[in-house]
Amino acid sequence: MSENKDPHVTEPAPAKPAAPEKFVYDFTEGNKDLKDLLGGKGANLAEMTNLGLPVPPGFTITTEACKVYLESGAEPPALRDEVSAHLEALEAKMGKKLGQADDPLLVSVRSGAKFSMPGMMDTVLNIGLSDASVAGLAAQAGDERFAWDSYRRLIQMFGKTVLGVDGDLFEEAIEDAKQAKGVKVDIELDAADLKRLVDRFKGIVSEETGRSFPQDPREQMDLAVCAVFDSWNTDRAKLYRRQERIPGDLGTAVNVCSMVFGNLGPDSGTGVAFTRDPASGRQGVYGDYLQNAQGEDVVAGIRNTVPLAELEQLDKKSYDQLMEIMETLETHYKDLCDIEFTIERGKLWMLQTRVGKRTAGAAFRIATQLVDQGLIDEAEALQRVNGAQLAQLMFPRFDDGAAGKQDLLGRGIAASPGAAVGKAVFDSYTAVKWSRSGEKVILIRRETNPDDLNGMIAAEGILTSRGGKTSHAAVVARGMGKTCVCGAEELEVDTKKRCLSAVAADGKRRVVVEEGDTVSIDGSTGKVYLGEVPVVPSPVVEYFEGRTHAGAETTNPEGDDLVKSVHRMMAYADRVRRLYVRANADNAEDAARARRFGAQGIGLCRTEHMFLGERREMVERLILADTDGERDEALGALLPLQKADFVELFESMDGLPVTVRLLDPPLHEFLPDITELSVRVALAESRKDANENDLRLLQAVHKLHEQNPMLGLRGVRLGLVIPGLFAMQVRGIAEAAAERREAKGDPRAEIMIPLVGTVQELEIVREEAQRVIAEVEAATGTDLALTIGTMIELPRAALTAGQIAEAAEFFSFGTNDLTQTVWGFSRDDVEASFFTAYLEKGIFGVSPFETIDRDGVGSLVRNAVEAGRATRPDIKLGVCGEHGGDPESVHFFHEAGLHYVSCSPFRIPVARLEAGRAAAASAGSDSR
Repeated sequence: MSENKDPHVTEPAPAKPAAPEKFVYDFTEGNKDLKDLLGGKGANLAEMTNLGLPVPPGFTITTEACKVYLESGAEPPALRDEVSAHLEALEAKMGKKLGQADDPLLVSVRSGAKFSMPGMMDTVLNIGLSDASVAGLAAQAGDERFAWDSYRRLIQMFGKTVLGVDGDLFEEAIEDAKQAKGVKVDIELDAADLKRLVDRFKGIVSEETGRSFPQDPREQMDLAVCAVFDSWNTDRAKLYRRQERIPGDLGTAVNVCSMVFGNLGPDSGTGVAFTRDPASGRQGVYGDYLQNAQGEDVVAGIRNTVPLAELEQLDKKSYDQLMEIMETLETHYKDLCDIEFTIERGKLWMLQTRVGKRTAGAAFRIATQLVDQGLIDEAEALQRVNGAQLAQLMFPRFDDGAAGKQDLLGRGIAASPGAAVGKAVFDSYTAVKWSRSGEKVILIRRETNPDDLNGMIAAEGILTSRGGKTSHAAVVARGMGKTCVCGAEELEVDTKKRCLSAVAADGKRRVVVEEGDTVSIDGSTGKVYLGEVPVVPSPVVEYFEGRTHAGAETTNPEGDDLVKSVHRMMAYADRVRRLYVRANADNAEDAARARRFGAQGIGLCRTEHMFLGERREMVERLILADTDGERDEALGALLPLQKADFVELFESMDGLPVTVRLLDPPLHEFLPDITELSVRVALAESRKDANENDLRLLQAVHKLHEQNPMLGLRGVRLGLVIPGLFAMQVRGIAEAAAERREAKGDPRAEIMIPLVGTVQELEIVREEAQRVIAEVEAATGTDLALTIGTMIELPRAALTAGQIAEAAEFFSFGTNDLTQTVWGFSRDDVEASFFTAYLEKGIFGVSPFETIDRDGVGSLVRNAVEAGRATRPDIKLGVCGEHGGDPESVHFFHEAGLHYVSCSPFRIPVARLEAGRAAAASAGSDSR
């Protein structure tokens, strides 16, 4: 057929076969920038290897392999051969084979996702040990006890993690062994005790799973790898990801690392170190060390550790080398580093490093320290802190004077600061149950484990009698911003009897705290009190209130430099942010506080809040008015009160914009409850003592009663149906502004029409408002320069924003109602009914009322912004829903091109900080 080819046509070259996907990387092949592929742990092991640090050899199975496994239910076909090739290379490097009878190579199999998930996924140590190789390990180590201890650890971890055996069965067996021996800690069990424990552990595995503990080393490793993959989708891992907003489709890498042993005697040990204190941010030597132990002993908090500084006396050579490595890593990563290490008979090995989790106070201190050291610039420092951390720093703290009068139960390690008060509970199930019923609880455990995550999230604080600053409880609590006290050894926690006991401070009596008793824990001092300790404002709030300056002394010994750090970050955020931050405030007091907190105006004044209390009766008269005269009389009585409200508000915000929303809620909210009023009228009629006013009220209530008032007679509809209502409010605004101008003030009022769905509604109300404003201007001889805009809170308003902008000088997005109408949710109902289930099932990562729904509500906001600007290029755009104070939502509003966000006064500093972070992040991405 070649003679039929066109000689002038060049055929494409045959496609080269695609290179097979690489699923396994040696530690020498990766680096810290490959976290997506190698996970945080694997990428950092590779980075430390490349830096020449002492890392045990090993390899990483990628997150891509995990994704294939989770999607298909089986390993990628090429994975087994790749693992075999890397295992052979590892065996050649180590000079021994996995599970070799006379000198076994042992490995650990550990998870490692892109984002740190402390304790959430699985680890198995000592893989390769078997009945055939345990004697060889004993001979090589010259320590029979060590070999049997390592074997029992493998069976225990493998049984729980890979085979699904209840971990308590192993713990009970260990407790039985210690009681039989008459000892208190594991290390007092000898080789014979541990050999018997191995036999019992194997029996437990057989009884619980119907199969023997696997003796083939490669089978152990392969099963462990699959178990790590599976651990990505455990309930606790899913819950942690939802809590930390970590995407669920990332998968985890698996790290296979040659074992080094910290349980070879007193010249061995394991520890966790921080390059700075993760609780306070202060520089120094921080961490925990445990002699003659493996790493899981430290993290689990089963045995109480010694401070890292004591390692200098135990093994000065290793200590000095560790200090050098810590400095190298912090300089290289330019951040606080969290390090796991093992010393094997005097030789130091680095097992992990990562950018360490820290408390809110530590985050601010460390950010400014690193700027001062020249390691990062201010823009990067701003990315190292966030609004959630700032909000934590604004929480109250214990009153030291009052605390001294409470019963001091004991003192532990101050693992995560804060003041937490609640009822004592001793298991996670109770913590969740009680918190859902509105109780504040303190979760008390000997030590926590990953299964306690639900309870830790539900609790106000966590208290453990074991463990240090690097225990599971401490690390997870710091990550979540929860108050935590660990290692309170003097407290005897009995989870079965659901109580703790302690010797009172006088040393003469024993205090018993039972479930339901109130306790207070101070995560800044480690103190634990019986009863409720009063709280006082934090120094950060005092700083924002103007009572404490950035350099002033405070009653809190840690307050001074913390306030300075917060001040520096806030000052930089204010310099770079594009978004203005306003307040949702309805009275002069809130407005003044908001201004102290840095508000640049009021984005939402809800006038309905001005009609509460004694004024409710005046609104009733308006609703009950049968004639125009009665209605005018009622409106006339309300006008001077409204004007006085606005005068105070404009004075407190002099020179700054104040957006006043005209009356929005259904009128029935100003009337008595229909059930109570019906009962009252019925009783009066039964006594033949009917009250004419009550009868008229009941008629009005029935007339205004709506099945779904949120979508009924409210907002702009009130202004159109109740003659003179909006005109009265506009007149009050205009006259108040004129009075302030006469007093040489600078009022900048903006009138917002709520719940508009079509431009025709807005045009009618706007025309009436302009007429009233013109009358006031003529009467006072003042140019008021009042602007009129609308609240975009209905989907139709967002979709027809181009038309609405013809009559609106500004848009303010009411994202609370917009979320309700987009989703078809009634927030008052759904948050108490099915939202919890939606969050647990992963339908929501976070409530759409907390963080803006970018895909749904967000797309409507973007559409309205673009359409509004197309019609009116100079239109002012803001948001006044509480999303305006949510950190993640603030970033969205920055991206969407709004001019300002508005939120409650207490959230203003958070919004300011996040607006700065959003600007710095977008400037950084633009420069790249």
